[in-house]
Amino acid sequence: MLIPTKKQLDFLSWEFGIFFHFGLRTFYPGYRDWDMREMKTERFNPIQLDCEEWIKAACDAGAKYAIFTTKHHDGFSNWPSKYTDYSVKNTPWKNGEGDVVKEYVAACRKYGLKVGLYYSPADYRLKKETITAEIFETYFINQISELLTDYGKIDYLWFDGCGAENIEFSKKRIVNAIRTLQPNILIFNMWDPDVRWVGNESGIAAFDNSNIVQSVDFSVLADSKENLKEKYFLPAECDVRMRYSHWFTADDTELDTVKSVEELMGIYDYSVGRGANLLLNIGPESSGRLPKRDKEMLLKFGEALKQRFSCPLATVDNPIEKDGKYTFCFDDFKFVNMLVIEEDVSDGEAVREFEIYAAHPHIMPVYPDGQSVFIGKTIGNKRICKFPTLNANKITVKVTKRDGTVKIKRIKAFYE
Repeated sequence: MLIPTKKQLDFLSWEFGIFFHFGLRTFYPGYRDWDMREMKTERFNPIQLDCEEWIKAACDAGAKYAIFTTKHHDGFSNWPSKYTDYSVKNTPWKNGEGDVVKEYVAACRKYGLKVGLYYSPADYRLKKETITAEIFETYFINQISELLTDYGKIDYLWFDGCGAENIEFSKKRIVNAIRTLQPNILIFNMWDPDVRWVGNESGIAAFDNSNIVQSVDFSVLADSKENLKEKYFLPAECDVRMRYSHWFTADDTELDTVKSVEELMGIYDYSVGRGANLLLNIGPESSGRLPKRDKEMLLKFGEALKQRFSCPLATVDNPIEKDGKYTFCFDDFKFVNMLVIEEDVSDGEAVREFEIYAAHPHIMPVYPDGQSVFIGKTIGNKRICKFPTLNANKITVKVTKRDGTVKIKRIKAFYE
């Protein structure tokens, strides 16, 4: 079996993170990716910038990590890069002395969140006919080197493949620079990935979401998957917007629907509940603070998650397998409609198919294990299994197809 690295296991344990899209685009309402419209740095002036507010809200909602857009496709750098004038150093904000990346990283460290930096290799201001691949690549490496040198330990480097589908890079040179500067960093999605993009921006992992893959999705603009030379253990991450239309938020007065707690809970089940991580985006306002509606919904979502999983009917740690089954009984008959199963994947992912049974001896005497209530594929880090309510006193999880030795870390039963 393919064995995950420690940092991949750590990533899976994070489960839930917050994405922050913020930059020059924030100050240009109505602008969209790749519309090629000019955006002047003079407009960037987040006079109430409060990265601590962002990160505290993420922490209060239960997130374990955050990702911040250091440079989006427009090329604007949220730090005073030495390699471009198109950055915070040429804005009115703090008279050109500000550094959003610095304030963001400091806030993450204060509240104990893992630090993630987003960087788009693409830059639609750079014309392909006037710049060579070597110059572009050197610029890219120089900027990444600033980010990985000037801000201490960075846990996660998030590359956006959008717009970089047909750009030629020396992958070996880029990866060597990154791994030399920060050997323990996680790389998302491209060139030497530790984790992979799930393949959509809806927050949904596949029903059969195996960590073992031989191809990965590159970007929303790519026509096909990127084939790998062999199979790899690559956990998936599901990114999704809090708002339906925008990654960046220009104003809270903008008429754009914020997702409800009910929908966010469903997205959680489709992502974390299928063994992936969930990365939920919020775009701070031009003031530099979080939009009121987004923040309120984030905190309500976090509270709903805490309440949902706070009172399990039963918890079995390190259950013992017997005849391919994991069985536990309640003290009495209980209404049950959800099971949360965690596989120990430290030595590899083994479960390929499984089935859940719920038993009540008075109404289901015909079936030894009870009524079949759920049939699933992979389990991975966590599988949330929901089924119609039954009154039962025994639950059985049966592994029906496996690839190697199965180790189940934990099973929890709930009634929602």
